[in-house]
Amino acid sequence: MRLSDELPVDHRLAVVYRWGSAVCGLILLLFAALGFTDALTPFSTSGDRIAGMTSNTSLSAISLVVGLALVAGAFIGGNTASTLNMTVGTLFLLSGFAHIFVLDRPANFLDFGMTNVIFSFIMGLVILTFGMYGRVSSRLSHDNPYWQRRHPRQAATESLRRRRGSRAAPPHKPLSSPSSRRNDPVAPVD
Repeated sequence: MRLSDELPVDHRLAVVYRWGSAVCGLILLLFAALGFTDALTPFSTSGDRIAGMTSNTSLSAISLVVGLALVAGAFIGGNTASTLNMTVGTLFLLSGFAHIFVLDRPANFLDFGMTNVIFSFIMGLVILTFGMYGRVSSRLSHDNPYWQRRHPRQAATESLRRRRGSRAAPPHKPLSSPSSRRNDPVAPVD
C-alpha cells in the first residue's frame, strides 16, 4: 500500500499546505541567495552574519535545495505538499537538536550559531504545523476527509443519512466496552 493511496485528497486544506510550503520555501531561498552573495569557501566558519544568522556556502546550498523542494511541493500541492512539509519540518527540528551539540566545536562545518539553532526550531515548527494542519488532531470534524478515511463505516452511514434527507445527525455514543463494539455494525472491529 502506498502512502498516497492511504490519504484522501482535500481541496480546502490543500490551500493551507501550498501556502505554508511556498512561504517557508521562499524564506529559505532568500537566505540561500544572501548566503551565496557572501561567497565564502564551502566549509568556512568565519563568515558574515546574514539576517542575524551565520552562514557559509554549504549551508546556503542546503537552504537552496530545501527551499526549492518546498516551492515544488507548493506547486504540486495536496497530500504531497502536506507530507513534504511534515518531513522537512521534522528534519529542521532534528537539525536544531543536532547543532546544539556541535556549537563552537570543529564538527560545526555548517557554521551554525545559536540564532541558527533557534531559527531551525522555529522554522521546523512552522513547516510542521502547516503540514499537519487538518490531518492530526484528536477531534477532527466528521466532514474532514482524514476523519472519513479513518472511519469509513461511520462516514458511509452519516453520508447515507444525509442523502436520505435526515438533516439532524444522531448523537455520537461513546463505546463503553469491547463487547458493545461487536454489537455495533458501524464501529470498527479491532
